[in-house]
Amino acid sequence: MKTMQTSEKVRPEFDLYAPTYAQLLDDPVRNKFAQDPLHFHRRKWRVIQKLLTRAGITMKTQRWLDVGCGRAELLDLGGSSFAQAVGCDPSAGMLSSYSSFKMYEQPCPVELPFPDRSIDFVTAVCVYHHVHGAARTLLTREIKRVLIPGGLCCIVEHNPWNPVTRAIVARCPIDVEAELSNARATAMLFRAAGLRALSTNYFLYLPEKVFHQLGFLEGMLCKVPFGGQYALLAQAPRR
Repeated sequence: MKTMQTSEKVRPEFDLYAPTYAQLLDDPVRNKFAQDPLHFHRRKWRVIQKLLTRAGITMKTQRWLDVGCGRAELLDLGGSSFAQAVGCDPSAGMLSSYSSFKMYEQPCPVELPFPDRSIDFVTAVCVYHHVHGAARTLLTREIKRVLIPGGLCCIVEHNPWNPVTRAIVARCPIDVEAELSNARATAMLFRAAGLRALSTNYFLYLPEKVFHQLGFLEGMLCKVPFGGQYALLAQAPRR
């Protein structure tokens, strides 16, 4: 694996947040949308499943890497669906939480501790808004590097076109340095790195209580660019 020399090699900011991570996420607006913190992770996992199914992917044959996995909530929800599932994160403090899946510390936010062409499927969930400037390009190139030819990646991000999302992000101490990017800009970033954007789905329109009864409406709105978050599926070159 190549080594990158960047100015990003500093103490990860999430090491500071790790001891009180749950408390820092506590927000009255966020809590009104979903009382169960796992609701957001379940919604992300449901969207990822649908995207992979539509792409004709059999998860049981896939090696999955969750970049910026944090406390591995997404791995714990979906990891058993894959042949192999691992995570990585720059923050040792976040990785200290218990999970049945292997998690590796990243040397820095733009380096992934995995060999070239070793992963079938990569996710980066609410990671990119913590990565700034040229570092986004470096991270995207790293994702491409570890993907097998034709491998897929899914980026889930906050949608800056949703006013509730913007309000929650503005109030959250963890997101004090956040730089939100819309789906079109994210697709352009991936195309510039040589990855082909396949599809984008928007979700988190409905609060938790309403979603349990009217979740089918989100499926109808998945192409309308005003959901609280979006998921962008992209593919590495086949050669």
